[in-house]
Amino acid sequence: MPAYGVIGGQWGDEGKGKVVDYLSQDADVVARFSGGNNAGHTVINEQGEFKLHLVPSGIFSPQTTCVIGNGLVLDLNVLRSEVENLQARGVDISRLQVSDRAHIIMPYHILQDQLEEKARGENALGTTGRGVGPAYVDKTARSGIRVGDLLNKEELHTRLRQVIKEKNVLIQRMYGGEPFSANQILESCSEWTEWLNPFISAVESTVQTALTAGKKILLEGAQGALLDLDHGTYPYVTSSHPTIGGAAIGLGIGYRSLEGVAGVYKAYTTRVGSGPMPTELDETIGESIREKAWEYGTTTGRARRVGWFDGVAARHSALVNEFSAVILTRLDVLDGFDTVKVCVGYRLNGKQINYFPSSASALARCEPIYEEVPGWDQPTAGLTTWEKVPTNARTYVERLQEVIGCPISIISTGPHRHETIQIHQFIPSTRSL
Repeated sequence: MPAYGVIGGQWGDEGKGKVVDYLSQDADVVARFSGGNNAGHTVINEQGEFKLHLVPSGIFSPQTTCVIGNGLVLDLNVLRSEVENLQARGVDISRLQVSDRAHIIMPYHILQDQLEEKARGENALGTTGRGVGPAYVDKTARSGIRVGDLLNKEELHTRLRQVIKEKNVLIQRMYGGEPFSANQILESCSEWTEWLNPFISAVESTVQTALTAGKKILLEGAQGALLDLDHGTYPYVTSSHPTIGGAAIGLGIGYRSLEGVAGVYKAYTTRVGSGPMPTELDETIGESIREKAWEYGTTTGRARRVGWFDGVAARHSALVNEFSAVILTRLDVLDGFDTVKVCVGYRLNGKQINYFPSSASALARCEPIYEEVPGWDQPTAGLTTWEKVPTNARTYVERLQEVIGCPISIISTGPHRHETIQIHQFIPSTRSL
């Protein structure tokens, strides 16, 4: 029963979209299991360039069934726009399934998110303002609305009128915002039901049937492990579990189904939004990398903070996910540097530590301990074989492998599907080479 997880090993934005698109050529099912449209995956292949937020990145491989699991929260306006855009560009979306257990991001969640972030002032968390956090809060508070609820109009209307009444009290009295019209939201629900109905499915059954039949399932993570609600830099985290544990909850599978878990890491580090980042670079080098790699968020367009590779954070991600393989992206961005640095430890309160602190305030006080590795002037961009990688670049990759404590199986050398070096197979291939 082979399932293979692809998890962000840093603070997200590691290039998982390209990785999943590449690996999905050998998959039968590609499944998203957490997050919402606060995540963005860019895919470039022979069909063009696509920016996805909710639809799994395996949608471009014609043999795959693509499922959106119960662990997501869905802005159905965004999902509809994404589906219609794919259809308009000739992509077959008949293979898409949406879990009837997935929660819906309602209009009041979006406003609540924005009002709460504004009220935090200088202590803002750096959320995307897409309503993801409040939707997960309502899920936990058992006042959320699920996709399957759209199919029972009478019960939905009764529940929603009560929820909207409570939300309006919060929005008006707490934040001075404008109240919502229950009739307007109910009308939106009717529109959502009409177009979404063909995609609604018991996704758990689809996944379990595929596993029983020995099909290969690719579990597509969103964000990164360091943004996990429990294992990340709390409170500067997302509202779900982008670690491999989130796949079990967000799709209804067990540990026995997992054949392997790959951690996706950039060859350096980036982060969007607030929160500590020990290896963050000054403007000169950081800006150079940012502009060369165009490090701006797919979802928000915000400039990403840039730093050298953080080996302490990387080991933490590998530990909590039990990575069996590492996939390294953006190696080509470091082409041309005289030297490249790797953080191998922290100094906290004058003492060297080799663990990732649970406290965000402690992490903010950590000073990185660096090793310098000689750079390389020969390009790695576009390479497809390990033998052609420059000697110093190979030394750097091998050092990252040692620091993370996990073998590197795949290296991405560019945004296109074919710009990939496969050192070891992560998913057994049935394609003729």
